[in-house]
Amino acid sequence: MVRGSCVLFRKYGNFIDNLRLFTKGGSGGMGYPRLGGEGGKGGDVWVVAHNKMTLKQLKDKYPQKRFVAGEGANSRVSALKGSKGKDCEIPVPVGVSVTDENGKVIGELNKEKDRILVAEGGLGGKLLTNFLPLKGQKRVIHLDLKLIADIGLVGFPNAGKSSLLSKISHAKPAIADYAFTTIKPELGKIMYSDFKQISVADLPGLIEGAHMNKGMGHKFLKHIERTKQLLFVVDISGFQLSSQTHYRTAFETIILLSKELELYKEELQTKPALLAVNKMDLPDAQDKFHVLMNQLQNPKEFLHLFEKSMIPERTVEFQQIIPISAITGEGIDELKNCIRKSLDEHANQENDAYHKKQLLNLHISNTISYSEPPSKNAVSSPRMDIT
Repeated sequence: MVRGSCVLFRKYGNFIDNLRLFTKGGSGGMGYPRLGGEGGKGGDVWVVAHNKMTLKQLKDKYPQKRFVAGEGANSRVSALKGSKGKDCEIPVPVGVSVTDENGKVIGELNKEKDRILVAEGGLGGKLLTNFLPLKGQKRVIHLDLKLIADIGLVGFPNAGKSSLLSKISHAKPAIADYAFTTIKPELGKIMYSDFKQISVADLPGLIEGAHMNKGMGHKFLKHIERTKQLLFVVDISGFQLSSQTHYRTAFETIILLSKELELYKEELQTKPALLAVNKMDLPDAQDKFHVLMNQLQNPKEFLHLFEKSMIPERTVEFQQIIPISAITGEGIDELKNCIRKSLDEHANQENDAYHKKQLLNLHISNTISYSEPPSKNAVSSPRMDIT
């Protein structure tokens, strides 16, 4: 039985990506000592993934304090074996990671109908328990949502990510001439003429020190963990957060973005990446773009310009570098084609790797089958089993 949820949440606007819930499995039912009857087991609490669910909907639907499963039925003369208590299911969006109070991961829900047991019901009363029931498990859990998308947009504030998302997809994010336009993740879909769809996540802009949770910090970085590829978006004119911070050229922003990803989680740098150089409609953009391309082709020649702590262990190797203007539409079609081509190529590579692994496993299995000597008790058979 659902009796509400005790909720602490973090949100940007109306977007919530973290909830804290109290859960409790149902108590077992009483045993029947005189006839040796066994009480029913208490119900369990499960977290279940649903495609059309959001954490905000969960919070709004269950505004009270707890998720508690039903109690097991008592043993009685007409039913010596008590029935199990009713399970409690907590509906959550796909992409949720479930952790306990100590931060230990209980499990992840990555597709529709995935389910995780979070609080087990107590055993019913029986001989071993002197026919007294046991209480259900109590557990405080954290639901942490990480968006799942094909492409994650990576860039400093005001690089034009929101304008780009609105240009390439049907999303309508807020767009304005100040640094932190995006204060909550936005999802859009690129629609192709053959009905192919590619999901794109525009995430709150990074600032230097994001790996230490400055600015949007971890609120941003955790969401790109589940994107298949990264699309870096930089302003050809460079970036300056405020008059109190350093001005960074386009090349410097790329190096610093790489460093922030590396410091948060090195594995992020292994994701395939594209680079969109935005605002090519501005004066002198072409000259600056030629300078940037020279720097990217020979990055080690320019790393002496940085403090040692700002240099990443490895620089990101972009599969394609596309000059664009999200305002005029320059380069947008080429960018969309590059995104699709890159995703298709890596999907094919993953399929090839999977099939090679399956063939290798089959070969190893066959080798083991043929090399094992027959058992003394084995009965000869004309049929050959290949596992």
